[in-house]
Amino acid sequence: MKNDSISWMGIIYSVQPHVRLGRSFDQRWYEPLGYLLTIRGDAQGSAGEFSLAVSEGDHLQHQFQVGILLKGNAQPARDSHLEVADFHRPTRLRVVSRASVGKAANSSPPPWQHIPPELAVYEERGCRRLSRRTFEVSCSGCIWGCFMPVEMTIDHWNPPEKDYRTETFCYGPLSCRFHNAGPTRKVPGRKGMSYEEEDWVDEQETEHRELDE
Repeated sequence: MKNDSISWMGIIYSVQPHVRLGRSFDQRWYEPLGYLLTIRGDAQGSAGEFSLAVSEGDHLQHQFQVGILLKGNAQPARDSHLEVADFHRPTRLRVVSRASVGKAANSSPPPWQHIPPELAVYEERGCRRLSRRTFEVSCSGCIWGCFMPVEMTIDHWNPPEKDYRTETFCYGPLSCRFHNAGPTRKVPGRKGMSYEEEDWVDEQETEHRELDE
């Protein structure tokens, strides 16, 4: 198999949970994959912004945070249906400098930019719907924002029939002034049916939390 690994280096702009969402009509489930880093720097000689999927083990070892200068190798992510990262499977990860962390991280949230917690914390908190526009403008650098690839099983009697899209969610405090749920989401089903996921689903997901949690 050809080794298509590329080298890269850059400053972390955001660290967020990397989660895949599965849907089947009115059912949904989450597959935690690790963390998603947005990096501004250079990938194989091309300057710009790119995203990198890392494991929870990588995060526990390096404690990723906004402002860290990082370098390593990685492979291009191939399946755009199931993956939102540009690159994955990093190797030779190395923190070059943490000197810029203090200046880069926001000390007066939102957005929250401290070192993200373990994935189990995200799972315990639960998430709620977040407007795509709000995510892009206000939440793309926050540790509580999440940009998920979504795999939908259209007909459970015919499991290979799938559809794909992306959705944005928030794991952050219920009191966050930036939060905007946006329109409800519809899930296609068999024989042209559809399910509309209403606000009570989000309320149920986060009802165990206080307003500022």
